[in-house]
Amino acid sequence: MTAGAPATGAGEPLRVETLPTLPALGGLYARGAAASGRIAAGRALPGLPVIGAGRTGDGTDTTERPLALPDVAYRVPSVATAPLARHLHDYQRLLHEPVTDVLPAGYLHVLAFPLATAVMVRGDFPLPLLGMVHLANDVELRAPVHLGDVLEVRAWAERLRPHRRGVQVDLVAEVRRAGGPEGDDVPVWRGVSTYLVKGFHLPSEEPGEPDPDQAPSGTWTPPLPTGRWALGPGTGRAYGAVSGDRNPIHLSALSAKAFGFPRAIAHGMYTAARALADVGHARGDAYRWTVEFAAPVLLPGTVDVAVTPDDPGFSYVGWNARRGRRHFSGTVTPL
Repeated sequence: MTAGAPATGAGEPLRVETLPTLPALGGLYARGAAASGRIAAGRALPGLPVIGAGRTGDGTDTTERPLALPDVAYRVPSVATAPLARHLHDYQRLLHEPVTDVLPAGYLHVLAFPLATAVMVRGDFPLPLLGMVHLANDVELRAPVHLGDVLEVRAWAERLRPHRRGVQVDLVAEVRRAGGPEGDDVPVWRGVSTYLVKGFHLPSEEPGEPDPDQAPSGTWTPPLPTGRWALGPGTGRAYGAVSGDRNPIHLSALSAKAFGFPRAIAHGMYTAARALADVGHARGDAYRWTVEFAAPVLLPGTVDVAVTPDDPGFSYVGWNARRGRRHFSGTVTPL
């Protein structure tokens, strides 16, 4: 984490666009669906006027033009948390967190996620929102955030890079205490979400990174479980209600089948945040929390979970005991 004006991890400066409030996810998903359709049409019909991806207005071929992320960071300068008490406590009960006035790291992700999504539905964002595969998260919570704190939220996209099956991109979100001392620009929370977009490619000689669930079969032996989750068919709807993420793949078997899943699947961040809650108070007030996603969790379903002390911190993993198939794994490390 660095102080100063917004910049990517590579140090590239970003223009700041200030929004008055955090946007609503419902409207963003509608825009994302429209933008995804426009991108798909442009790739399928590159010569089509306006939306065609293959030619400019003067007829120049642009099919080999590199993908470029917008050089913009969105910022909402004042987000009051005092009115969020009921919402926070609903989240805590659902995720098996203690019901307190401390905002867990997973809740801060929920708070910042709409602003990151707003970046992904911009007209100059080159990748479609629909069909993105959530690969991983890397989160740092530097100090406790309490109900009643007024926060500043920022978000941007960076690190567009090759993947064996397409390209991947990081969506970065940061939370600061609003109205802090002058020059105090260090975020109290920072989250990096990594997504895969299949079918897109970058001109690069670098090898693409493999999928985390593509390891050779028989190379992973599940540990002894420390817990077991019985997830009902409404798990996706319940998390969607508190997170605002009502992607159809999470809501019902019928809507999930339209996207190629046999049943609804649990949100990745639900499983990661539930594992974080399983670590419990031993994680401390400041920690780094990572997760990598492999096979999706079908609903209803049972997930075996193991939380294992490391030095320092903890590692965790969740899997399907019947198939021996890993769903997710990660770490919680004190800062």
